[in-house]
Amino acid sequence: MIKLLRCKICGDPYVGLAAPSRCPFCGAFQNFIIEAKDYAETFDVELTEQDRANAEHALQVELSNSSFYACAAAKTNDPESAQLFKALKKIEAEHASIWRKILKLKSEDLPKLDESCSIENKDNLKEASERESRAIEFYKKAAQESEHPRLKQLFGALVQIEQDHLELDAERMN
Repeated sequence: MIKLLRCKICGDPYVGLAAPSRCPFCGAFQNFIIEAKDYAETFDVELTEQDRANAEHALQVELSNSSFYACAAAKTNDPESAQLFKALKKIEAEHASIWRKILKLKSEDLPKLDESCSIENKDNLKEASERESRAIEFYKKAAQESEHPRLKQLFGALVQIEQDHLELDAERMN
């Protein structure tokens, strides 16, 4: 029977027979996808000064990564990697949306970034790997620093998602 499901990380709804292995919007693992009727998550979080700084930094990381992946998708000389970069651009943009909701910002308040990338696929994969590694380390640190359960959940889920991205990059670099 068709179900209305919802991701506890990005909040987006999904229609399907069962929860997918990853959220089709943000990449969150299956354990974060629940029936919509059971969804009770919120993006209305009381931020400490440290949490606000980490959320603002996370937003910049995700905007920058999304912009980089858009550039890489357009310029890379490998068609399969272009598709990967396009998919990663959408996921990173969804991550930025999470932080925009936490920070109560409107889409028009977000800066448009112009990241540089290469026409060489290996260079883009190397840069992507470095970006994902930095994001993972930052999200691990931010999860440890926060005392808010919702923020810990978000930062922790993003560590998992970015580790998936790192694996995808590594597979293509070899």
